[in-house]
Amino acid sequence: MHIVSLHDEVEIERYLRQNTLIHLYELGDLDEFFWQYTTWYALKEAQQIQSLALLYSAIKPPVLLAIGENLSSMRHLLQSAMHLLPRSFYAHLSGDLSTVLTTQYRLDSYGLHYKMALVDASRLELIDTSEVIQLTETDLEELQTLYRVSYPVNSFDPRMLETGQFYGMRRDNALVSVAGVHVYSPRYKVGVVGNVTTHPAYRGKGLGTAVCARLCRELLRTVEHIGLNVKADNAAAIASYKRLGFEVVGEYEEALLSTLLS
Repeated sequence: MHIVSLHDEVEIERYLRQNTLIHLYELGDLDEFFWQYTTWYALKEAQQIQSLALLYSAIKPPVLLAIGENLSSMRHLLQSAMHLLPRSFYAHLSGDLSTVLTTQYRLDSYGLHYKMALVDASRLELIDTSEVIQLTETDLEELQTLYRVSYPVNSFDPRMLETGQFYGMRRDNALVSVAGVHVYSPRYKVGVVGNVTTHPAYRGKGLGTAVCARLCRELLRTVEHIGLNVKADNAAAIASYKRLGFEVVGEYEEALLSTLLS
């Protein structure tokens, strides 16, 4: 087996489609909107991909996605590619893959996370979204203000507003709840919900559920698969997503990795 850097979108997609719902982030990043920020590492045997990892660099620090069922092959890939990785990065890691990286990196774990996918879109129609509005680039300043107050540690990329897939609700002339996307690709028919938050003063009123419902309904006009990631101990969020028709389809550890001092 040998490690390679892949540049063939068709080859990458073919591998990822073996488990579409687990790999929604990676599939979406094949889109031209994201492609320039991607680096793909694969472990191959007899010209066949055995494991695949993505380093996404549009945000700082970059994010490594090492998600897969064949942990033995993924360990081999990470060990072989470690010298190519940046000094600091976030990581989404299946199983116990973090143990491979801790030989050269300090790990700050953010714990177990679930991957959820929309499996029953009919539930979206049960949610009142009449007060939900679409957000645009003109709402950027107000959106960033909301994130500073209610979600200061986020991965919001202002460029994502260009997708048209951000929705919010206002109270007292202020934006108090929002749901958007981390990944959106009509070409690959996938969307990943992200940067969801509600102002602390307005939580527990169903606003987050409403903005997510509207977002998902709009996404389904152009995509076939919708997913999201959520911390495994966030019971309230998980319950809300299940109400919308999402179910858990996988799990991973999220962490920040920083090079050990020599």
